[in-house]
Amino acid sequence: MAYVFPGTQGIGEIGEQLELDLTPEEVSEYHAYLSALTPAFHLIEQLPDETPPVKYPRTPGYRPEGSENQHNGWVVKSTIKGATKGKLKGKTLAIKDSVNVAGVPMSNGASILDGHVPDFDATIVTRILDAGGEILGKASCEYLCFAGNSVTGVNGPVQNPRAPGRSAGGSSTGSAALVAAGDVDMSIGADQAGSIRMPASFCGIVGLKPTFGLVPYTGVAGIECTFDHVGPMARTVADCALLLEVIAGEDGIDGRQRNVKVQPYTKALGRGVKGLKIGVVKEGFGRPETEQGVDDVVRAEIKRLESLGATVEEISIPWHNIGSALWLPIGIEGSYHNIVRGHGVGYGGIGAYSLTYMKAFESWPAHAAELAAPIKAVLLSGRVLERHGGRLYAKAQNLRRRLRNEYDAWLQKFDVLVMPTTPMTATPMPGADAGPQEIVHRSWEMLQNTSPFDLTGHPAISVNCGEHDSRPVGFMVVGRHFDEQTVFQVAEAVHRD
Repeated sequence: MAYVFPGTQGIGEIGEQLELDLTPEEVSEYHAYLSALTPAFHLIEQLPDETPPVKYPRTPGYRPEGSENQHNGWVVKSTIKGATKGKLKGKTLAIKDSVNVAGVPMSNGASILDGHVPDFDATIVTRILDAGGEILGKASCEYLCFAGNSVTGVNGPVQNPRAPGRSAGGSSTGSAALVAAGDVDMSIGADQAGSIRMPASFCGIVGLKPTFGLVPYTGVAGIECTFDHVGPMARTVADCALLLEVIAGEDGIDGRQRNVKVQPYTKALGRGVKGLKIGVVKEGFGRPETEQGVDDVVRAEIKRLESLGATVEEISIPWHNIGSALWLPIGIEGSYHNIVRGHGVGYGGIGAYSLTYMKAFESWPAHAAELAAPIKAVLLSGRVLERHGGRLYAKAQNLRRRLRNEYDAWLQKFDVLVMPTTPMTATPMPGADAGPQEIVHRSWEMLQNTSPFDLTGHPAISVNCGEHDSRPVGFMVVGRHFDEQTVFQVAEAVHRD
């Protein structure tokens, strides 16, 4: 829609809505002045948009059905071949459907975005193709990426290949399922509360939330710009490290990236854990929602690391239990404003804005009734928080510094911290007749150990360390900022196929 400045009556009505108490004379004066700004706005409309280049040909693809999409992990299949050589030559990848792939439909798991087609590639997509990777399509994700139960996405439930009939986790649901099923070698996920690590835990694969800002978020749909992360998922630690080498580093666009430090991550492989100091976070175990079998498998693995030469010590970080509480007002009110006021992308960030995504997002108020239950919960609770003047959001943002400092203090004494990724194995999926309470509960019940590290920005990886009741158990390794090498080093020692 072209920019149109309202008449005097329109300015008067806006003034009333804002309770500015303008006199008719003031309305006329404001109208006269502000209408004179219109040529500048029209000039901006006429200028061509500045978007990253699209370097490799592709087709819109198609929605696969039946045996071609056995676990419903694919949204769209569209093969995009990259460079003829590079670190990822011979590797196949799926891209989470919250990530821009130009010319290929992108729904971000939401019915309100039906028909949206990005016009530029995310930085990480270009880097993957430049490195010789072959993209096979877009992977299913949860509705606007705000759920962890694998049932809220617009195309229906995604099945867990490692735990039939149970959740594949979320919100990087299809990214995990496709890797676990062997449909691709690697995938891209995004993580705001655990959305890479939770599905990695449930599906028995490797998933890394990198240090905040290490991987450019350019061209990825976000939830809250202060804790948006994007990162690699794979069947092996080696492939996860390899993919990170390709996608990490500043792109000169994403304002989240400051003083980024890149390492040769694959060089950490094969070093073992002898001589490393590992802190076992007491508060990550024995939670009210914990399956005892999960704790038992993780503690058995910790003993094995000790037998391999690591120094292991249990430590107490009481603030770990506060972390998930701090996440709530930031995640909820931040997302509320992102949806209601920010046209799906928010304000205040420096980076590449997707005008096509913003345009598609405009329709959501007319289709509010079809929003997934977790999004409705965000809107309801976000409105309540807004009425309290943003104070809880602001205080939680202040307190996250304390949370970061608590972990940092222990990471001066230990090389990594460890705990279960999720307190439970893959959970039962809500049935088709489930009410909002069950759906929302199943969406957020597993994030107590993962969400604190989205707030603090520490790198955190989930790696399979065994099974409980024939379902994968996730083992989480947390490291110092920009020290993904050591995280991979420990993860490789833990990993079980």
